[in-house]
Amino acid sequence: MQEKYIISINGSVIKARGDGDFAMNDMVYIGEDRILGEVIKLKKDVATIQVYESSTGLKIGEKVEGAEEPLSLILGPGIIGNIFDGIQRPLKDLQEKTGDFLKRGISSIGISLEKKWRFFPSVKIGDEVEYGSIIGTVNETKLITNKIMIPYKIKGKITKLVPEAEYFPNETLAEVLSNDGKTYEITMIQKCPSKTPRSYKNRLTIKEPLITGQRVVDIMFPIAKGGTAMLPGGFGTGKTMLQHQLAKWSNADIIVYIGCGERGNEMTEVLEDFPKLIDPTTNRPLIERTVLIANTSNMPVAAREASIYTGITIAEYYRDMGYNVAIMADSTSRWAEALREISGRLEEMPAEEGFPSYLPSRLSQFYGRAGLVENFNGSLGSVTIIGAVSPQGSDFSEPVTQNTKRFIHTFWGLKRDLAYSRHYPAVDWNISYSEYLSDLQNWYEEHVDLDFWDIRAKIVKLLEEENELLEISRVVGQDVLSDSRKLILEVASAIRIGFLQQSAINEIDTFVPIKKQFLMIKSIILIYERSLKLIEKGIPISAIKKTGILDDYKKIKFEIDNNHLEKFNDFEQKIKVELKKIEEEYKNHI
Repeated sequence: MQEKYIISINGSVIKARGDGDFAMNDMVYIGEDRILGEVIKLKKDVATIQVYESSTGLKIGEKVEGAEEPLSLILGPGIIGNIFDGIQRPLKDLQEKTGDFLKRGISSIGISLEKKWRFFPSVKIGDEVEYGSIIGTVNETKLITNKIMIPYKIKGKITKLVPEAEYFPNETLAEVLSNDGKTYEITMIQKCPSKTPRSYKNRLTIKEPLITGQRVVDIMFPIAKGGTAMLPGGFGTGKTMLQHQLAKWSNADIIVYIGCGERGNEMTEVLEDFPKLIDPTTNRPLIERTVLIANTSNMPVAAREASIYTGITIAEYYRDMGYNVAIMADSTSRWAEALREISGRLEEMPAEEGFPSYLPSRLSQFYGRAGLVENFNGSLGSVTIIGAVSPQGSDFSEPVTQNTKRFIHTFWGLKRDLAYSRHYPAVDWNISYSEYLSDLQNWYEEHVDLDFWDIRAKIVKLLEEENELLEISRVVGQDVLSDSRKLILEVASAIRIGFLQQSAINEIDTFVPIKKQFLMIKSIILIYERSLKLIEKGIPISAIKKTGILDDYKKIKFEIDNNHLEKFNDFEQKIKVELKKIEEEYKNHI
């Protein structure tokens, strides 16, 4: 290893000088404790290094050793169900080594080398392979099969292959004679730089939604598999709660949950809940398809910045196997704050609100790693990124929110007034949007209903008209409105309470199948259109309200079980009967 020595210490940023020929993004080990760092700037013989652990106690003159390789992750079986810190050290392993309080310089690779896995070969000697080719599989969990792939830049012929049996991750499974005459040993392990995107064959057009079981998302503002979304909201608006819901119930194959600079109690809730939760589609524990990266607010800021790249690289690794992976980053504001602090210590010229001028490019690089792709092994995989943003005081004009909006296609804006009135999820339907609607139209028509977009458009129009009428009624009062306009207000209120509002703790309502979601909006449009015809015939809205069908609608989300959707036929029949009864009663008076 090449060496330098410390000449300057400024919090999480140090400078080292010496004869060592360091390279940008190289890993380094600092001082006697061998604290991990990364080279972020070079000027002649001086290297500027960001430190991933506390720099307290470091002294001028201590050695800095270069690892001669970039910050990399160890990828292989054992990642799923594990809990890592921001630089992919398994927290359970670290606890066993040091106790509840981590010591500086403690190291542990991302997967255990002491556990054996049963390898099932899927190729034979003499087969031609290249980057991404699958030579066999390992059952990582009951839900996820880890596919052992040929590493980057290797192309050739299989000359040696082990039989089906149990092996340690670092044992040789196959040998490949490359076209340049070199022989490469293939194990279950891959080493991958975290800040370099993994390669793929083709980027494909997005065509399928990520179904989350949350009505305001799936019906109103859907996100595609391979898409990007942001979730901005001030303190107490429910960002973390909604991300927990998306992580628990979305139909991605694998969830990577990144707690980036979050409070310890919020990460504790995730760590306690996920092992207990059952996946509704497989009836297996959710932890069997989840990777957790815990980087709390009291950890060094540089490690916070690294946690984002750790999460996205793990996601790309499983994407290359043909899985649909969803990343929950909570929150990218804390990541941006880490960039701001490091930039300040580097004495760089600040941009708006002190953030570095390269904040937009870093956000672009991160969200640009999402997408639906064709892999080199012929499989299709996707990475979906959902990033929470925490603007102070719910000010959506601040730099992180505004710059993130440039690179995402779904915006779920959380409104403080909705949250404080106990309307969850507090997604403001007046400012939120999805740019994936046209891409997903065919899927919804094929898998939900041909009339889906027509009915959804009517729901959107009612909510827009309600917003306009509320502005008018604030000035002149609701009493001067016509009955047809009062009906819009009543129906829109039922939509807000009965459809958009959703309980995360109710067993029936916490996850709602897309078919039930459609039947719910279909029912309220039936109520509106039938009621409007009665009003046009001169029947007062007070008579329609007395039937109680609007109140009944607000309850059906709890009363109709997700497995008994046939009861919607009974509810629709009740709507028709009640409204027909009113029409008959008023027939003689019209």
